[in-house]
Amino acid sequence: MTTLFDKIKEVTELSATSGFEAPVRDYLRNNITPLVDEVQTDGLGGIFGIKHSRAENTPKVLVAAHMDEVGFMIKEIKADGTFRVVELGGWNPLVVSSQRFTLHTRDGRIYPVISGSVPPHFLRASGGAPSLPSVSDIVFDAGFSNQEEANAYGVFPGDVIIPESETILTANQKNVISKAWDNRYGVLMIRELLENVKDQELNNTLIAGANVQEEVGLRGAHVSTTKFDPEVFFAVDCSPAGDIYGNQGKVGDGTLIRFFDPGHIMLPNMKDFLLTTAEEAGIKYQYYCAAGGTDAGAAHLQNAGVPSTTIGVCARYIHSHQTLYAMDDFLEAQAFLQAIVKKLDRSTVDLIKNY
Repeated sequence: MTTLFDKIKEVTELSATSGFEAPVRDYLRNNITPLVDEVQTDGLGGIFGIKHSRAENTPKVLVAAHMDEVGFMIKEIKADGTFRVVELGGWNPLVVSSQRFTLHTRDGRIYPVISGSVPPHFLRASGGAPSLPSVSDIVFDAGFSNQEEANAYGVFPGDVIIPESETILTANQKNVISKAWDNRYGVLMIRELLENVKDQELNNTLIAGANVQEEVGLRGAHVSTTKFDPEVFFAVDCSPAGDIYGNQGKVGDGTLIRFFDPGHIMLPNMKDFLLTTAEEAGIKYQYYCAAGGTDAGAAHLQNAGVPSTTIGVCARYIHSHQTLYAMDDFLEAQAFLQAIVKKLDRSTVDLIKNY
């Protein structure tokens, strides 16, 4: 029997960063095709399963994760064979140095890479103190002798570098440590949602899948929302936990009611719908005021305006090689998303949109 941890391990150990989402797109295509009436992709590579309804005048509901994790792209190969990079998504320079990565070439070859650091011996010799580097100054090293050797192995500017990390359980078996829970959480949520509703008749046209290039500016959400023209939009995404810093977002306290972020304010009728649905379904939830954005920030501004929100969980230390999160939070978020989707009929969507 495949456990939840097994599913998490499979999806988080995939390597896919912004603009290079093919491994996750293939995972989704393979897993959702048997569960839906049709699968469509958009022009940037987003992928969505569509479940049609037999009811008349049904609202279109778009539920979207994003496939990309944070990573890097080679900007320059130095004469000594090392690389300098540009960020794909937001990185804290403190977590980049002395880590394992995988380098993916244009022709599909994969090589091990490490990010460099300055040994304390060199700092002592110069009488200096450690300082915070810029990401653009951090050395990435695949062990090539020079630029020519790197090229001979098929490595060129534009190739991508993605964190390498094993997914493991904590001692109490409640939490997981891995890379990329932002946002393989959402990818697995989509798979589980469609698995649950595959034999159910919904009173909406459900369009569920994942966008590309969220980490570099919510780009895929602009495209998919325009393509499918939904009446409501639900991003499914992971947020940073603030519990160990005395802030909102506690691991193990359930799904998030994300009422504000810098790019999105939850509309009153959407908030009423979420809270009512959570209470009726017995969902464990927590309020969350966010410092970053999700695809809801892009989707709600498309077309004539699309009421949107985020169904999320929080995790510690996101945008790094080692993120910690609770499996129970995933289960609460999944139960919440299922309850939402099953409740969205014409009258409910009209009520959310009633101003």
